Amino acid sequence: MTADGADWAGIWAILEPVVREGETYPLDRDLGEEAVRAYWHAADKQVFVARDDKDAIVGTYYLKPNSTGPAAHVANCGYAVRPDQRGKGVAQALCRHSLEEARRQGYRAMQYNLVVSTNTRAVRLWQHMGFALVGTLPGAFRHPTLGYVDAYVMVQELV
Repeated sequence: MTADGADWAGIWAILEPVVREGETYPLDRDLGEEAVRAYWHAADKQVFVARDDKDAIVGTYYLKPNSTGPAAHVANCGYAVRPDQRGKGVAQALCRHSLEEARRQGYRAMQYNLVVSTNTRAVRLWQHMGFALVGTLPGAFRHPTLGYVDAYVMVQELV
């Protein structure tokens, strides 16, 4: 499930529509492929993929420390699912794997810093997976059609 260099085409096929939609990630909608690749594969991130029974990549996530130094024991993740696979349990499987991997690596908690409030499927899923909504960031996300919307901070203890 760990991604390698050969997986980029499949990851990009997932990330490009997410970036272009502009509804869930704090990335400019016009970012090019290399900029998105640099973001997703930044040095502090480990990248994972989920595959279907035909070995096609259907989802991806990154795992990284949420901060540095005395706060590096808290993990952070970002997830994306191929548009035609949404609603089929891929995001839940990615989340489950990320929680297991974070525990295995010794993280004590996982924090999502910017869950867009209008992304109700994600909010419901993260709560189902055990995350608590611990804060609201008023107007923190500029949605392409709704304007400024709130974002949530969500966290789950892992120990």
